Amino acid sequence: MTEQLRLMAVHAHPDDESSKGAATMAKYVSEGVDVLVVTCTGGERGSILNPKLQGDAYIEKNIHEVRKKEMDEAREILGVQQEWLGFVDSGLPEGDPLPPLPEGCFALEDPEAAAGRLVAKIRAFRPQVITTYDENGGYPHPDHIMTHTISMIAFDGAADAERFPEEEFGPVWTPRKLYYNQGFNRPRTVALHEALLARGLESPYGDWLARWEEFERVERTLTTHIPCDDFFEIRDKALIAHATQIDPEGGWFRVPMDIQREVWPTEEYELAKSLVDTSLPESDLFAGIRDNA
Repeated sequence: MTEQLRLMAVHAHPDDESSKGAATMAKYVSEGVDVLVVTCTGGERGSILNPKLQGDAYIEKNIHEVRKKEMDEAREILGVQQEWLGFVDSGLPEGDPLPPLPEGCFALEDPEAAAGRLVAKIRAFRPQVITTYDENGGYPHPDHIMTHTISMIAFDGAADAERFPEEEFGPVWTPRKLYYNQGFNRPRTVALHEALLARGLESPYGDWLARWEEFERVERTLTTHIPCDDFFEIRDKALIAHATQIDPEGGWFRVPMDIQREVWPTEEYELAKSLVDTSLPESDLFAGIRDNA
């Protein structure tokens, strides 16, 4: 192993990095891997989800700056680098019929042009591995779906000097693997739900599982299970740093840590693209890369 390993995690909003793959990133940081989080938007249209902070006039007026500071704190906790793509949060349209997306938002950007910003980040950082969302965005938020779209373009485009000229986007780079975050998967949810009930404890997952059936979510292929339970506490601290989004007494934290570690000590991914040979299932995002670097 002679080449420095580098992992890039592409996320839609500040807080997504701490709820999706955070323990994985902290694990790799502890092993000396360079990890960069790329955040597509500033989360400007995100609601204040922590009931303790709702109604705070300062936060409501300065939500963009508040969320930047929260991201700074989470980044320090995880030990990662972090950069912004600079797009504007699209918000989550609700209603029937759905209202139009706001003018100038991320989800309405031209995908090729938006991907160019990510191509420049990839070529500058030179990651062997990139993580992002699947074609449904993990859940159908327009910014998550757009994050998937530009990630797929940029994964291929980073190596294509004709599509994205080097004089504008930097010297070409070929990432080796691309993964979809699949941490909110049904097998994990069922396992934790049943473990809590078997111990006579209340489960926060009953409604989740009911909605799973209601929306007929397609089961994803979990190709890669990263053992990272030693970093669950760091994950939780990073998530709590996003105070406007997370209630520290809420459902995210109702499963005792010892049960999490015993029942489901991994985070899951779906291998979407690979330019190296690897055997599935994997326990390392860099499988097939370490020995050939």
